[in-house]
Amino acid sequence: MVEKKPVLKVGLTGNISTGKSSVAKILKELGANVLDADEVVHKLLEREDIKKQLLQKLGKDILNTDGKVNRKKIAEKVFKNLELLKWLENLLHPKVYEEYEKFCQEKGGICVLEAALIFEKGNQKRFDKTILVYAPKEVAMKRAIQNRGMTKEDFLRRWEKQLDIETKKRLADYVIDNSGSWEETFNQVREVFKKLQEELKRKSQTR
Repeated sequence: MVEKKPVLKVGLTGNISTGKSSVAKILKELGANVLDADEVVHKLLEREDIKKQLLQKLGKDILNTDGKVNRKKIAEKVFKNLELLKWLENLLHPKVYEEYEKFCQEKGGICVLEAALIFEKGNQKRFDKTILVYAPKEVAMKRAIQNRGMTKEDFLRRWEKQLDIETKKRLADYVIDNSGSWEETFNQVREVFKKLQEELKRKSQTR
């Protein structure tokens, strides 16, 4: 029987345009194993069993001409309809965590899941530690408009669907303030990573 590698499960979250991906990239560079929930969802949407359920519930117009699922069309439908949004989350979220569990078993070490709705869904209990990437609403909105071409209305609609970021600050184990320079963010991430390494070491010793 192969002995399981010691794992520290870490949830990385933040509201829209606070900079989760930038922090995830730094964590990866420092040596963490990082799984992006968005990428997992992307693959799940192409699975035949899931595609079938999507077509039954949302209609054939969610497909591109090549038969692939158009995520933008799905987003347009579900963000206007709370019932559909809940249905989609209930379909996909458990499967994302199944993939994360496999990822942790395979990789071992510090395993980070970069995901948006950790606190909203009470999923913080699935992790040993949680990290919040923080930026005030005004900073995040400016970034979303400048870097992602979002309208102010679209940003606010998405921001308001997420738990208040100040509440998340109180819930998270670690907070990375990403409202300053890249260097400031990097230094904070490095400090948090050192603490995660210590946590993993402690966990390994108590096995």
